[in-house]
Amino acid sequence: MDILKILGLFVLTAIAEILGCYLPYLWLKHGHSVWLLLPAAVSLAVFVWLLTLHPHAAGRVYAGYGGVYVSVALLWLWAVDSVRPTVTDLVGVGVCLLGMLIIMLGPRYA
Repeated sequence: MDILKILGLFVLTAIAEILGCYLPYLWLKHGHSVWLLLPAAVSLAVFVWLLTLHPHAAGRVYAGYGGVYVSVALLWLWAVDSVRPTVTDLVGVGVCLLGMLIIMLGPRYA
């Protein structure tokens, strides 16, 4: 699978997971409607389904996904919570993405 497709799939997966967790947070912490649990459950089901679309072993997918998740979570922090990431946030994202690339593009030994 092409690296850009994998990256795009990781980004969609992260958005589905974050949304699936953010909606119950709105209900529990901010008094929004309990009905937010329905789209949250759908979003988490989509998250799990998206993880199954990756061509690599599950453990490698989860490890690689972690780097992208951290990046998308900080973008969410900025876009949804209106909190600008700090320099250390950005350095941390860079380290996470480098780790993800090493895991996903590294050689495979038997």
